[in-house]
Amino acid sequence: MATPRIALVGAGSMGQNHARVIAGSPAAELALVIDPSEQTGRAVADRYGARWAPDLHALDGVDAVVVAASTEHHYTIAKDVIGAGLPLLVEKPVCPSLEQTEEILEASRRADVPVMCGLLERYNAAVMVALSMVEQPYLIRAERHSPYAPRIRTGVAWDLLVHDVDLVSRFFGNADPASLAVEVGHYNPSSAPGAEDVIETSMRFESGGIATVSASRIGQRKVRTLVIQELDRMIEVDLLRRGVTAYRHTTIEEPRDGGPGFRQATEMEVPEIVGAEPLVTQLNRFVDLVEGRVDAEEERASILPSHRIVSRALSTSARADVTV
Repeated sequence: MATPRIALVGAGSMGQNHARVIAGSPAAELALVIDPSEQTGRAVADRYGARWAPDLHALDGVDAVVVAASTEHHYTIAKDVIGAGLPLLVEKPVCPSLEQTEEILEASRRADVPVMCGLLERYNAAVMVALSMVEQPYLIRAERHSPYAPRIRTGVAWDLLVHDVDLVSRFFGNADPASLAVEVGHYNPSSAPGAEDVIETSMRFESGGIATVSASRIGQRKVRTLVIQELDRMIEVDLLRRGVTAYRHTTIEEPRDGGPGFRQATEMEVPEIVGAEPLVTQLNRFVDLVEGRVDAEEERASILPSHRIVSRALSTSARADVTV
């Protein structure tokens, strides 16, 4: 198959990152940038030698689509792209409701059109190394805190939490939690009605493992951390710097001669992390999906756990009536 010609829908902040990565890839070609704003869309298209168009009517001649438009437009765009028979990579979440996401995935199944979700942290080299190291997780703590971003209209559950519950589920074998508890907070007067600014979620899995995931947009700096605890080892993942550190506590016998020594020590292992930028790795997988080297049904199924957990967390918070 020739190098797939990709259309990018949405030329905002995330869209510009996608444009840069697609244009720089030897495995794909940025053929078209679609954005209703000519000033924004044409500027990105011209920068990378692509065409600009204001809407999806210009999809003729492309082989696949990357959707980086605002979340509230994902459902309509995804339906139209699937209707055109084109594989698509849609930024997370697929849709801001589980029902709409399931509808999109079912439509893609019926049309035999591959769909991938931009759960980008899966392709963070540090996460991939940590996944290869972990044997039996018992306690996982994830934090994803950010300063406020007025352009994002959805709450932090669909915007931020979805990344980390996806990772937690993968560390526990792609499982859904057996039980879940949640607290939410609505604080910023600039947020859309009903859009939560903070969410704290705790989960227990059938294996007995426990996870707590915290997402916030009232932070004053970006925090992206993941800590996995096994019985005899703790693994810390810095998602921003793509670093992994493993700690193991050991007890040492007191020296028999009565001389100086120590009884306890912490062994540290810091693996060297090598790998491409996560967006590059994600794009490479999308190209493999487009070209049939990734099972499309497995890819669809992998999207659902994170979306089910976020939907369940929001439903739980609504039932508990914990709005501040």
